[in-house]
Amino acid sequence: MATEQKDETVGTGTLGKTMAVLEAVALAERPMRFTDILAVSGQPRGTLHRQLTHLVQEGLLDLRADHVYVPGLRLLKLASASWARNEFRAVAAPFLEALHAQTGETVHLGVLRGREIIYLDKVESRQAVRMNSQIGNASPVYCTGVGKAALSTLDDAALEVILSGIEFRRFTPQTLVDRAALLGELEAVRRSGVAFDREEHEPGIRCVAAPVCDAARSLVAGISVTGPAYRVGQEKLEAWVPLVRQAARAIKNELDARLGPQR
Repeated sequence: MATEQKDETVGTGTLGKTMAVLEAVALAERPMRFTDILAVSGQPRGTLHRQLTHLVQEGLLDLRADHVYVPGLRLLKLASASWARNEFRAVAAPFLEALHAQTGETVHLGVLRGREIIYLDKVESRQAVRMNSQIGNASPVYCTGVGKAALSTLDDAALEVILSGIEFRRFTPQTLVDRAALLGELEAVRRSGVAFDREEHEPGIRCVAAPVCDAARSLVAGISVTGPAYRVGQEKLEAWVPLVRQAARAIKNELDARLGPQR
């Protein structure tokens, strides 16, 4: 699940620009050379060289012998600590496991970050053919079940901020590629309490998702059950609707009970 664009809310100061460089390298589909990073960073050559040098010195990036930059081991350490201590993931974990036991397919937990969904947890399918998704990966909000479920909980102002920056890309023939189509779908999600991905992001992959948010809407997320189209038709997705809605409600209730007073 590839990231298609960076969130434009990244800061424009020194730290923000350095973080943008780190993100560009970390999320690239293949290792990047200095000239590759220069082309996408929009920064002067000397500035970029200093930033990359500092990131390598701090262990956040590695410079390989073939002169390409790759994520450093320190990033893995930080990511591992963040994942292990994430309270939301810990709250949701037993309900994800229960949903997986009920359906036998892959269950995802994702949180809304800008115009992307970041996957916080995943319970793998028991079936032979499994999903290629990974914890920590990001996907667009407009063509994923979890993304549309999360968007459905936003008020008009917050939704407009996200919609105004989306650059629609057609991943499959089923992808929603304009604002009007997405808004129409979100209305249906609000009415039903679930969102579907009908092979909109990846060919041959379908899912049903439901939104999860805390009482203050400071955390907006979603859960989904996902499977390959050849064994997951619309009838099966519909059969999972009450299970996914129930799991999402249970996570929200537990989240409010355990974390609400601390927020």
